[in-house]
Amino acid sequence: MAPRKRNVENRGLPARWVFKHGAYYFLPIRELRHLWDDKAWFPLGRSLPEAFKKWSERADAPERITTIGALLDRYALQVVPEKAPKTQTGNRRALAKLRPVFGNMALGVIEPQHIYQYVDRRGAPTQAHREIEVLSHAFTKAVEWGSIKKHPFKGEVRLQGEKPRTRYVEDWEVVEALALPSARKRGSILAIQAYIRFKLLTGLRQGDLLRLRISSCTDSGIEVTTSKTGKPVVYEWSPELRAAVDAAIAARPVDISPWLFCNKRGKGYIDESTGEAYGWSSMWQRFMARLLKETAVKERFTEHDLRAKVASDAESLERARQLLTHADDKITKRVYRRKPERIKPVR
Repeated sequence: MAPRKRNVENRGLPARWVFKHGAYYFLPIRELRHLWDDKAWFPLGRSLPEAFKKWSERADAPERITTIGALLDRYALQVVPEKAPKTQTGNRRALAKLRPVFGNMALGVIEPQHIYQYVDRRGAPTQAHREIEVLSHAFTKAVEWGSIKKHPFKGEVRLQGEKPRTRYVEDWEVVEALALPSARKRGSILAIQAYIRFKLLTGLRQGDLLRLRISSCTDSGIEVTTSKTGKPVVYEWSPELRAAVDAAIAARPVDISPWLFCNKRGKGYIDESTGEAYGWSSMWQRFMARLLKETAVKERFTEHDLRAKVASDAESLERARQLLTHADDKITKRVYRRKPERIKPVR
């Protein structure tokens, strides 16, 4: 008999998890209910991060993993909650796509051909590559946990790499963006323009920039703990950086907010449960729409394009790596240095 299909709201969740009435529950088998307060429906929480945290506190990892579905469940339980919120969100989306395809497969039967077939049929190459990255890491953990002796496809699969984006934001385009008129003395246009100035001076990631508080501005400079590495960094004051901070403060719709960039309710833009900044992203898209309509700029640019401009305009690769706070210069060179290399002739 074919297994019963899960309801739409439960697809992608670990086995025996249910989402009902706005909360997540675990349904232990009858023989194990004594481990779950003798409850047939054990409440885990109203949000996924809360549910996974409670699950990890109560559940024992299975001694033997025999299917890929069980591996993905343990990965979701023990590995995903340790990642940054935005990465957790992306990983859970990937797991939701991987489970229906690989979940019932025995752990030891997957082969490189299955990976190629998945990517080919997925129809969205970028997302497929991200999902395979998650699957590959799960198998790396399976080796660590002693479930298998060897990773079944690491080094055996050569997926066609995504070409790095080449969009370089010209100086005149920045001038056009900063000159876009605002009908208000505060609000979105002025906030975005202050943000662009700030970003071009520091190269900070969106999450780090939008998490800045007024208290981050100290006598020595702007203190930041980078989200990717957890490394503390101080951006020393310059007249231009002070001017960018002053512009951001002046553009805020709420004076008493602790955030350097805040919404109309005085709250920060980052949703810490997901790591996303949906309100800011919407505001950015509206700004770009006006820029294309009212100026000579003909092509949108993104957050990463501004970071790439910082790296591309830096006097050296090492300086670019330092500004972008990368651990090494490989990603800096491959993705963010977008200007042609200038070479002097021998004579």
